[in-house]
Amino acid sequence: MYDAALENVKKFDKKVNEDLLKAIVKTYRLVLSKKDAKHVACGQESELATVKKNFIIKKLGFTDSDKADKAIEEVCAEMKTDKFKSRATFYYLLTLKLDRVDVFV
Repeated sequence: MYDAALENVKKFDKKVNEDLLKAIVKTYRLVLSKKDAKHVACGQESELATVKKNFIIKKLGFTDSDKADKAIEEVCAEMKTDKFKSRATFYYLLTLKLDRVDVFV
């Protein structure tokens, strides 16, 4: 699971913070193992609201709603070439954008 996540993250971040990625994969191992939950659907507002509520606000402790929305929008744009957006990569990129690496590492 980690190796696949690492290869995917490398498409978006050439200097991968492997400690961060390992922590995200470990924390979300169960979610990432489920076929219907291992990807983020940027085209579904309800999915993005869930990412914001459960990951950004609850896990990362980030409460600036406008900046959270902007970060989600930016990650969706960065990953637009991936039909299936890996949740591990999505969370990794959000964590970096919102400068919350210390939550995991």
